[in-house]
Amino acid sequence: MPRGTVKFFNESKGYGFIKSAETNQDIFVHVSGLNHKVNEGDNVTFEVKEGKRGLNAVNVQAE
Repeated sequence: MPRGTVKFFNESKGYGFIKSAETNQDIFVHVSGLNHKVNEGDNVTFEVKEGKRGLNAVNVQAE
């Protein structure tokens, strides 16, 4: 399972970005893809799925 760090998350708008540790790529995350509440700087594991506008992180879990 990929690992990364929450780069940005806007709780009021319900989305943010995770920086992948493997690829250094920023991956979009929506609140619906979270298993737990996350904050900026949290280390997380996640799965990647293709979304309408690119890659989306789903099943995001804080480590």
